[in-house]
Amino acid sequence: MKYTRALFLALMALVGLPLLAQITTKQEVLNVDSIINDFDSRPAFGIYKDTYFVGGTALNTKPTEFNSDVKFQISFRHRLTKSILPFHSHLFLQYSQKAIWNVFEESLPFHDLNFNPGIGVQNLVVHNGKLVGNATIMLEHESNGRDGEASRSWNKVTFGYAAVIDPRLEVYGKTWIPIIDGQQNKDILKYCGIFQVGSQFISANRRWVADVTFVKRQGWNLNFNTILNLGFRFSKRDNQYLMLHFYDGYGENLLDYNKYHLRLRIGILIRPNFFSDF
Repeated sequence: MKYTRALFLALMALVGLPLLAQITTKQEVLNVDSIINDFDSRPAFGIYKDTYFVGGTALNTKPTEFNSDVKFQISFRHRLTKSILPFHSHLFLQYSQKAIWNVFEESLPFHDLNFNPGIGVQNLVVHNGKLVGNATIMLEHESNGRDGEASRSWNKVTFGYAAVIDPRLEVYGKTWIPIIDGQQNKDILKYCGIFQVGSQFISANRRWVADVTFVKRQGWNLNFNTILNLGFRFSKRDNQYLMLHFYDGYGENLLDYNKYHLRLRIGILIRPNFFSDF
């Protein structure tokens, strides 16, 4: 974790960039309308977060069938309205599901399944005729669908902003107001955090993609979870990548939200054509 603190501080500075000026000229208004209309004409249904299937093992102990696994996530969104809400905003639904699958154990049991539906409002930010970011307010639920001692759940009102620095670089931040209803995870903020910051980069030839996310855990010290992804696109004509996935911290899944994981996995990644949401 000590090797990622410098990266974390640098990203915190980037996310703290001032808000862009409001659009005032007639030409800029026309450019805004053009960009919004282009967005509204695209398919309403598509990928939301990264969709991936990766397998690997622990880095801080000897690999065994009990600390080696497959992790996969599916995520999609559906735009419910075009950009007809105030400030050219639109309403959308999203659903993400993450699984930890113990494929090396006998009978191949699923260790945990995490369900994350949400509904939100998104506003595209346009400045000088260019799309420079998007802001999102969303109500999210996350649980593992179990009962008794294994039950984990919480709700969040989340506020996110992603700034497009240039067509190949995006910096983003997200924070939330937690509504913790799970009786078995009252201390979840200590492990799953209170906000996150990160960055995504696409190479000039659009064959390589990399992103890093820091999730700040509750407390005043520099305690955070780190997620690093590196992907190589098989072909410029599709959005499938060979993916290297690194996780360092807590909260990788809800069942073990308070257990430390240091994992390296490799597999297949499917991303949106532009940037993935976070």
